Amino acid sequence: MNHDSYDNGYIAGILNEVKTIAVVGASANEVRPSFFVLKYLISKGFEVFPINPGHAGKEILGRMTYARLRDVPVPIDMVDIFRASQAVPPIVDEALALDPLPKVIWMQLTVRHDEAAAKAEAAGVKVVMNRCPKIEYGRLSGEIGWNGVSSGIISARRPLMRQGYQSFGIRRK
Repeated sequence: MNHDSYDNGYIAGILNEVKTIAVVGASANEVRPSFFVLKYLISKGFEVFPINPGHAGKEILGRMTYARLRDVPVPIDMVDIFRASQAVPPIVDEALALDPLPKVIWMQLTVRHDEAAAKAEAAGVKVVMNRCPKIEYGRLSGEIGWNGVSSGIISARRPLMRQGYQSFGIRRK
């Protein structure tokens, strides 16, 4: 797979398919990007599990934090990695030891490890590198277009906002 560019259908398919997400490197610090992503994914209806050994046993955004992926009590659909690129191989190894296997390994912006990605793909796991699920969700749903971020959609109309969380068609219940 070409990890320099992803087809919109590939990313949208992942975001539609996954329900449970483990965020490795989740932070309780409200100014950290991992905190924002955690909060956003929760608001979009995903079941999110923070993974942070230093915060294990405590809650982040009302979610119990676990030390390791294997400690999460339910099957994980997607592992979202908020760690430096050199930390990726042992995380991928830990994910590949899970039963059942996660469907997706997602590496955040600036995080890339081609060898670990190839290993995950050889095991049948989809991989996304150097992308943020929060940004991709917002971009594909058109949600961030009206906030001034180029979504490729030109319109003078704001999306109709309704009560409840806004899925804009990306998530199906």
